[in-house]
Amino acid sequence: MQRNKPLRVLRLAFLAVALAGCQAMNADGLVASSAPPEISGPAASAIAGDMVSRLAEHVGPGTGTILLKPDGSPFGGALEDSLKTWGYAVVSDQDAKGEKLIALAYVIDSHDGQVLARLSTSSIDLGRAYTTTATGAAPASPLSVMRRG
Repeated sequence: MQRNKPLRVLRLAFLAVALAGCQAMNADGLVASSAPPEISGPAASAIAGDMVSRLAEHVGPGTGTILLKPDGSPFGGALEDSLKTWGYAVVSDQDAKGEKLIALAYVIDSHDGQVLARLSTSSIDLGRAYTTTATGAAPASPLSVMRRG
């Protein structure tokens, strides 16, 4: 039974990407950001911190200003804080001037006791499954990276 756990986690990650692809697109061509409000603040911060560190490997700070339209959830606030901590300039208004804007959207969903996280830009999607507790979260799958041409 334990041997099938990695396969199960990969299925969950692919399910998250597929489900997120079915959501409404915003004007930037990305899915509209959404996260359930029931994720605890510490879990949201842990997930946001991990995902932003992975984003930095592909879209480094200083390459442009992140355009983020948070949904008011604990994750949206934690993501914005984490981006700023990592050195990203973050705006929420598409009319921001002076910098190259990089639209960033997120989708957080729960399935079968795990939280599935996805960050998307126009050139890359990052996805990962997490196990959460009231005091934090830990990765439960490898990082999924999908580049767009």
